[in-house]
Amino acid sequence: MQYAATDYSRLIGMEGLSETLLKNHFTLYQGYVTNTNKALDALSAMLKDGKTGTPEYAELKRRLGWEFNGMRLHEYYFDNLGGNGALDKAGKLGKGLAESFGGAEAWEKDFKATGSMRGIGWAALYQDTIGGRLLNFWINEHDVSHPAGCNLILIMDVFEHAFMPDYGLKRADYIEAFFKNINWLQAEARLK
Repeated sequence: MQYAATDYSRLIGMEGLSETLLKNHFTLYQGYVTNTNKALDALSAMLKDGKTGTPEYAELKRRLGWEFNGMRLHEYYFDNLGGNGALDKAGKLGKGLAESFGGAEAWEKDFKATGSMRGIGWAALYQDTIGGRLLNFWINEHDVSHPAGCNLILIMDVFEHAFMPDYGLKRADYIEAFFKNINWLQAEARLK
């Protein structure tokens, strides 16, 4: 089974994110899909050929986490864009943010602060599937820092490719544009 890239061209025209930035981002995402398929094909061949005890197999198995998570995190990211940025505070997610953070405004402040931290990575809102609490996390690399047992609710890409073509070093301006385009219905649908 081969993975196929989803067409996210519906996002072109969003406020604050240029067509050039989005098309470049879509191309990067396509690379993760392609590399995920290549890695899985190579690992399958190595398994079939009895080469699982090799350093090449081990390294490729580790690399798969980077490529696969790069693919999936971008899908979550693009899927949670395209809305009007208006959270229904009376909805399930709005109530969850109030319960976990004391209010949507407090959550937003913390999420934006997380996304503004120095470094490359992702700002992510997760739901602890055991306790139900909503938590903001920093993901430094695609393949590390994901909290065990948690469900991804909202993700914001803060690698340079997501904002520098439009905003240069003004990450805070990109974060404001991101918030104007959140599809809250998609984020809320991810709640368990």
